[in-house]
Amino acid sequence: MKNRILRKMFLAFMRVHILHHAKQEPFFGLWMIEELQSHGYKVSAGTLYPILHKMEQDGILEATEKTIESKVRKYYSLTKDGEEILNEAIEKAKELFNEIIE
Repeated sequence: MKNRILRKMFLAFMRVHILHHAKQEPFFGLWMIEELQSHGYKVSAGTLYPILHKMEQDGILEATEKTIESKVRKYYSLTKDGEEILNEAIEKAKELFNEIIE
């Protein structure tokens, strides 16, 4: 049960992390898997890609296809709505962290 609860929380943190990087520059899925893993998240393609697709459907990410070395990759970037969501999440995170650190 503990692992299920932590997983739900970490999935939410991952989404904020994804929005943060999408704001910085477009990224592709494998890069994001490696980025998240470098922060200790245990994430597979089977976990990440449904999240990216849902975020795209929700209008907070947009995908463009680019061919690199004969491979078609989807690059994800932040939409205007995504930036608004990210900014709200940052404000809520700051408020929460300030409260729990005190």
